[in-house]
Amino acid sequence: MQNLLFIALGLILLIAGGNWLLKSAVALSLRLNIPKIVIGMTIVSFATSAPELIVSIRAALNGFPDLALGNVVGSNIANLGLVLAVILLLGSIEVRKSFYTTDWPMMMVASLIFFGFIFFDGKLEAYEGAIMVTGLFLFLVYLLKFQKTAVVEEAHEDDIPLPLYKAVSFLGIGGAALWGGSELLVSGAVGLASNYGVSERIIGITVVSVGTSIPELAASIIAIIKKEKAISLGNLIGSNIFNIMAVLGITSLITPIEAMDQRLLSNDIFWMLGISFLIFPLVFFPKGLRLGWRDGTVLVVVYAAFLYFTIA
Repeated sequence: MQNLLFIALGLILLIAGGNWLLKSAVALSLRLNIPKIVIGMTIVSFATSAPELIVSIRAALNGFPDLALGNVVGSNIANLGLVLAVILLLGSIEVRKSFYTTDWPMMMVASLIFFGFIFFDGKLEAYEGAIMVTGLFLFLVYLLKFQKTAVVEEAHEDDIPLPLYKAVSFLGIGGAALWGGSELLVSGAVGLASNYGVSERIIGITVVSVGTSIPELAASIIAIIKKEKAISLGNLIGSNIFNIMAVLGITSLITPIEAMDQRLLSNDIFWMLGISFLIFPLVFFPKGLRLGWRDGTVLVVVYAAFLYFTIA
């Protein structure tokens, strides 16, 4: 019962912290006057990926590497199979050429780099983390300098930046909530796994990963309701890139990560690659350069299949 309480309180703090961090990120980014797809793929993505980063670092430092890896792999799958699916069931998203020439390819490159680093020896070393973080930095420099709008943007009425003191306050409060929530969530998840004989990998790739994807879900649903589709789609693509290049990169810089449960390498990572690749044909079929409710239905079915074959 105590472990379930820790998990519930941890998720509440992560959701609240992610929301406060998101408010701060958007408020600060509006002052920079950059395209919304770039806002979504950089500042918003980093803010909504913060729970994954904190949870993964804590899990790895506490000696639970499968929880750290399962959290990121599961979150990337949940971001597309669950969060993007929900968004598409609420409304369609039209995309432009730069989405599939820059944004989606970078997500696949990040996924393949991660696969190449961990699949053959089952470890992420510090030098590999350094390569990933450096690659992310170069991508962000390119994005901020050269990226064109990748999603058809609609007019909106809410682009009023918060006062600077409020933005900074939200940043501090959100960061503290994320730290406290991650402590509780990792403690509860590990305790639950021990009590019921469930592996850290299963807990990480289901309960923890969905929990840390809730900020993406909340941010994206709010964005799409406010007709900020560029932020919602850019947030998800960017979050998946950040989860791999920043979360795993920074975590492995702090302490090497080794996969203990081999199903992470023989099953889960292939589901992550598969659902990431699936977005490409869905953009073109059945209607070109558009994601709609049919695509959302496909993604939900794929995510349900992933959960079934992972837990079974």
